[in-house]
Amino acid sequence: MQGQLAGWDDTIAALATPPGIGAIGVIRISGKKALAITDKLFTAKKISEQPSHTLHVGLLKLNDIVLDEVVVALFKSPRSYTGEDVIEISCHGSNYILQQVLQAITSLGARPAKPGEFTQRAFLNGKLDLAQAEAVADLIASNTEASKKAALSSMRGGFSEALKNVREQLLKFAALIELELDFSQEDVEFADRTALYKLVSEAGLSINKLISSFQLGNVIKNGVSVAIIGKPNAGKSTLLNALLNENRAIVSDIPGTTRDTIEEVLNIDGILFRLIDTAGIRLHTSDIIESAGIERSLEKMKHADLVLFIFDVTDDKKEIEKRVHDMKAEGLHYILVANKIDKTNEIEARRQFGHLEKIIFIAAKEGKHTETLKEYMTDTVLHGKVQTESNIVTNARHYHALKEAATSLEEIQAGLDNNLESDLLALDIRRCLHYLGEITGQVTNEDMLDYIFSKFCIGK
Repeated sequence: MQGQLAGWDDTIAALATPPGIGAIGVIRISGKKALAITDKLFTAKKISEQPSHTLHVGLLKLNDIVLDEVVVALFKSPRSYTGEDVIEISCHGSNYILQQVLQAITSLGARPAKPGEFTQRAFLNGKLDLAQAEAVADLIASNTEASKKAALSSMRGGFSEALKNVREQLLKFAALIELELDFSQEDVEFADRTALYKLVSEAGLSINKLISSFQLGNVIKNGVSVAIIGKPNAGKSTLLNALLNENRAIVSDIPGTTRDTIEEVLNIDGILFRLIDTAGIRLHTSDIIESAGIERSLEKMKHADLVLFIFDVTDDKKEIEKRVHDMKAEGLHYILVANKIDKTNEIEARRQFGHLEKIIFIAAKEGKHTETLKEYMTDTVLHGKVQTESNIVTNARHYHALKEAATSLEEIQAGLDNNLESDLLALDIRRCLHYLGEITGQVTNEDMLDYIFSKFCIGK
């Protein structure tokens, strides 16, 4: 697939830095005309005659009009990000100047780049496989240390390498088995079935490990939605403020103070927790606005990745046990937060509620044990898996392709167990190769590429 799409021999240009006023703005040009266009604009020297990977300072001019004093970075094909001739022009960060320079470049034969087109060309020219290219977008979008590490690992080829060996060995077996079909009259076997069975078993373990990492990968990439649920005056808003270390929510002794949901983001050990402070849940209220808030609270609870159910340690034990039973019945992931231990005997509170699972005792108003709660929240979503340098699947497309590949491997194993004929065995192997190839880009199509790269920013 790489390098085979039509219409990719023109020259593109785009702003590679975010729009807005800054000290510097960088314009990137890639394609056959990149050097010729720069030669016409850059007056200090002929860029096309300079060695690759060099920097040059001088004026940009169009029709004797000075556009800016710039630094030109030169990367000659194939030693560039896209594999083509690439020019990066560092201008002063004025929107007006950047637009003037871009207009000059396009007037000389370049066209504006589409979203992700530079990285798409890098893929088509064999500089990156598709999984690595998608990791570039993930790295740009990363907003925590954990998401950065996961994206960097994939971009450097860690994830792709894990699939490469499996695919290469399966290809060899597929070729040998299909060769057997040419000698079907002789009833010979070129492919060692025992070795194939061993390979398929090992590949299955490797791929299932990647599949199981997706839950962690999804948490790292997208964060965790956390609904703070409880009765009025249980301390939900106080807990939100304590977790954030700031007075974000209004706190009052008046029941029903929080009428609508309040959402804030908290970074704990590289994981983003989207905290949702909800309206207090009580069964009977004549306030229409409060009723609407309660409905939203229940909805948020059902769709949250994690529920913090906060209650007053003086509440009735049976009532809390019933709420826990209901949350279990609904399949919710929850942590029980027994609040206000500063207002009562903590030992008695622990005796009353200590038999409940997943419970933390705190005093939200005093900030007591809130750091312990943060640690428990992280452990709950990570399940002890904190090594983000290992291969972690964060991409839903990869996840679904891996599941299909795992199913194909199971079918190959079943076929070997049942002495399946070579032609049917070859079909199962080819199916597995297809899904593995979809991930890294050996198998793809133009529509898929357009969809994937359309999610990128324009200058990347």
